[in-house]
Amino acid sequence: MKVRAGMEVSSQSDIGCQRTNNEDSFGYWEAENDQQFLRKGRLAVVADGMGGYEGGQEASRLAVETLVAVYRDFDGHDPQKALVEALQAAHQQIRQYSFAHPELRGMGTTCTAAAIVQDALYYVHVGDTRLYLIRDGQITRVTRDHSYVGRLLESGMISPEQAETHPQRNILTAALGTNPDLIMDSPGRPEPLRPEDVLLICSDGLWGQVRDSEILDAVENKSAEQAGRELIKLARERGGPDNITVEILRLR
Repeated sequence: MKVRAGMEVSSQSDIGCQRTNNEDSFGYWEAENDQQFLRKGRLAVVADGMGGYEGGQEASRLAVETLVAVYRDFDGHDPQKALVEALQAAHQQIRQYSFAHPELRGMGTTCTAAAIVQDALYYVHVGDTRLYLIRDGQITRVTRDHSYVGRLLESGMISPEQAETHPQRNILTAALGTNPDLIMDSPGRPEPLRPEDVLLICSDGLWGQVRDSEILDAVENKSAEQAGRELIKLARERGGPDNITVEILRLR
């Protein structure tokens, strides 16, 4: 993977300790020519598939492949619009695939995609993969979980501590490919980024085992590659019940 100057990138995925296959997928893309790079920058995607062994794997793979392809070929000048179109295309692609393969009905995937264009962050998100921003020794979760527990948390019915151990925290309220209508989060305006900011996208196999403060500790003063390895090791040491995927992008 060739990465232009100005960004350190690491993408890592691990099967975990209890699964027999990896239903997570990830992708990284950046524009090759300078003119296109000014317009489209870099794109990072993580997807966590569901719907049984084959269905989950196919759904997350299709999500990442479609998203990257549609974003890459988008004609306009608005990265946010490109991301929204790409996510909608991925949703349709997965639905078509599941109709063509009835044995995979129910297949779907979470998906979080971030584009960094001229030092601004654009993103789209569905499900419970997460995007974090780490800046000046603070970690902020940019996305919210589309989950039953996320809903309880937002309505103040449970505390963040209760949410961490809630028995139903895996129940999603939105995913790509599952329902005809796609629910997604797409911010109204981009977030300006600063030098040394770190963006981290991960599947619940990571954040379900590792606290936000520990993610912050792992990323401070380490290379993106080292930080990723340390986080995966930590999730595995805690039982690694799910696939673990983490993408780290550090602005230089």
